[in-house]
Amino acid sequence: MNALTTLLTAATLMLPAGLAMARDVGPDEALRLRDAGTIQSFEKLNEHALAKHPGATITETELENEYGKYVYQVELRDTHGVHWDLKIDAVTGQIYKNHQDN
Repeated sequence: MNALTTLLTAATLMLPAGLAMARDVGPDEALRLRDAGTIQSFEKLNEHALAKHPGATITETELENEYGKYVYQVELRDTHGVHWDLKIDAVTGQIYKNHQDN
């Protein structure tokens, strides 16, 4: 019984840590990061995404802080109506993920 209590306590304490690994960055903070030169401009990040899918349109964007890194998430729809999800390093412009959304 003592081991079960210890296990449940440890799991309860670890839950908030897991939830804190990624958080949305609000518009005011995002603009401060851009103006300070911490992250690339949103126009430049959008260009990186559109370069992977010429002719596509951006349907949604979001900036998050994941594990201490700023990640720009972009959803696109290409000329054939296919939806794409991209994750881009907001500091370097490197594309981490580029996959078709089902």
